[in-house]
Amino acid sequence: MWRRVGGALIAGVLLMAASLSPALAQNVRVTVNGTPITDVQIAQRVKLFALEGNQGGTRGATEQLIDEAIQMSEAKRLGITVSNAQVDEALLQVARNLRVSQDRLVQIMQQAGVNMETLKDRLRAAVAWNAVTQVAVMPQVQLDGAALDQQAANQINDFERFDYILKEIIFVGAGSGARSGQANNYRSKFNGCDGAVNLSLNYTDAAVIDIGRRHATQLPEALAKELAGLNVGGITKPRVVEQGVSMLAICEKTQADDLTFVKGELEAEAGNSALETRAKEYMANLRSQAKIIYN
Repeated sequence: MWRRVGGALIAGVLLMAASLSPALAQNVRVTVNGTPITDVQIAQRVKLFALEGNQGGTRGATEQLIDEAIQMSEAKRLGITVSNAQVDEALLQVARNLRVSQDRLVQIMQQAGVNMETLKDRLRAAVAWNAVTQVAVMPQVQLDGAALDQQAANQINDFERFDYILKEIIFVGAGSGARSGQANNYRSKFNGCDGAVNLSLNYTDAAVIDIGRRHATQLPEALAKELAGLNVGGITKPRVVEQGVSMLAICEKTQADDLTFVKGELEAEAGNSALETRAKEYMANLRSQAKIIYN
């Protein structure tokens, strides 16, 4: 008897599911290189847009999904795969950027009616596209080294044209007022780097640290300006740092235009800009060649 009732119940559930299936069916709205994009995906992306304050609506969501399908297709062509672990790490980074826990992010998404797979799909495409740009686009980016040298040289100020060998004298501990008083006392008696350690022995919790060679462009601007006005054997005014109160002593000082660090920053900035421009061109070319069918 129970077998007959159980069988009837299962049959009823199957009939109900069959009767509901047309209403739950997903309709394909766009096909991109053979990859379908459904109305459900578009609706979910619209909800994600709304959660982010993006006013792109249905059209914007559709176009973004088309771009992502093209990006994933290109990644596949290049043999690039994105693991679930990479997607999970990207998701964790999103939560960190929003300063919420991952559980709270999931809760926010659910309250907005957004399936987590919607965000994961976008993150997967972003990770894949980043890999594509590294493999296929970056080798095409070339920077004008001579122009960067000239630009870096133009940005060097007079106080940044020195190379130093430095020692740090630090008075460790809390109570910056008292520590600053001791530091100023040390500074008044300072007579060059050779005697820095012996002089520090007259003070409680004072340490001398060999900083080594530093170019002015590696130092904070205010500190570089102060050092530029001092000669060998000079020592900066006390400044409060995390560990206590610190001063820098000049053991050697030579004039040297080192463009390494300034040029490095300019190169990174120019490289990022050039890479972004070239990636947009690469994407535009992929899109022009893609087979996009709107239903």
